Amino acid sequence: MPSDFDKIVDRRPTASAKWNFYDEDVLPMWVADMDFPSPPPILGALHGAVGHGVFGYDWPTQKLLTEVANRMKRLYDWDLTSEDIIPIPGLVTGFNLAARIVCASDEGILTQPPVYFPFLSAPENTDLKSQMAPLKTITHGRTLHSEIDWEVFDNAIHSEEARTGMFLFCNPHNPTGTIYSRDELTRLADTCLREDIIICSDEIHSELLLDGNKHIPIATLSPEIAQQTITLVAASKTFNVAGLFVGFAIIQNEEMREKYKKEIKKLTLHTNGLGHIASEVAFSGACDSWLEELLDYLAANRDYVVDYVEKNLPGIRVSVPDATYLAWLDCNELISSGKIKGSPQEFFIEKGKVAFNEGADFGPGGEGFVRLNFGCPREILVDGLERMKKALK
Repeated sequence: MPSDFDKIVDRRPTASAKWNFYDEDVLPMWVADMDFPSPPPILGALHGAVGHGVFGYDWPTQKLLTEVANRMKRLYDWDLTSEDIIPIPGLVTGFNLAARIVCASDEGILTQPPVYFPFLSAPENTDLKSQMAPLKTITHGRTLHSEIDWEVFDNAIHSEEARTGMFLFCNPHNPTGTIYSRDELTRLADTCLREDIIICSDEIHSELLLDGNKHIPIATLSPEIAQQTITLVAASKTFNVAGLFVGFAIIQNEEMREKYKKEIKKLTLHTNGLGHIASEVAFSGACDSWLEELLDYLAANRDYVVDYVEKNLPGIRVSVPDATYLAWLDCNELISSGKIKGSPQEFFIEKGKVAFNEGADFGPGGEGFVRLNFGCPREILVDGLERMKKALK
């Protein structure tokens, strides 16, 4: 039976952070979770667990780890053992853990802003230096995309402030939706191998691929880079189970893996039993037909956003994401003209009663931008865009 992604589910009666942070007259299009129910196979498994009625202590099963390994093999021809896979409470926890075990106290963490804002707090969380290699924005009329600025990247690595201990990489990239090519990944990997930099690659959006795009885990490029990479994956974004707090760190380097596990034990971190169940079903392939329908729906939503912005929101440029359900909107022209004074995020809340993420929170290069979540029924998306148009009249 086809999924009904047009159906609106009222999330306000729940404890949804997305839907209950702002006043009821503000339409939330910010937090990166979707407004669709999770796939039926996951819901069925969770109903069964709840029906059992006992919620004691449990741990990740061998079957769960095997399903993760099998999915990596199916998707990327990536040969892993269950020992290579470590359950974690989430990917933000995962990359903060990585920084704690791979960096010396006088080293730095390199990021590529504008980027998912918890990346920017990881250096402070771990008492390490923050190093940045901002992406460059390329415009094409009213659309835009981001690229690696290789000169800036190399200069950041060779900064005199600190040696780079870890490159915190986001692929597909949040907020721009960029998928990096094999050539780009190879150049990044070669640089990190040459400079002896550990890569921590957040690949949480790696199955939200639009238009048939392909994702390449950077760790799969060679046995050498696999030994120098911590890859973070989860079912949370793709199958909309973020609130169940389970992800996975894939670490093929045995010494690094043991340090990572030791740090988890030291911090007494645990994963969620219901999250184990949801993840096992998600990685098993039982939800793949649902995922195909979802990706078609998201691609159509993305196209609607791009078309609407080009035709109805003069002064705004929009990314055309290869992946994710996130659009990156450049409002700087409106700021320069005086149409918007100050933060565009605050402007649209006040004038349009629609909430996006504040671009400046994503670091240098994000000023004057907002991030829009189009992982929602079309009716909600249309409402949000029309609120933007009304605000700009």
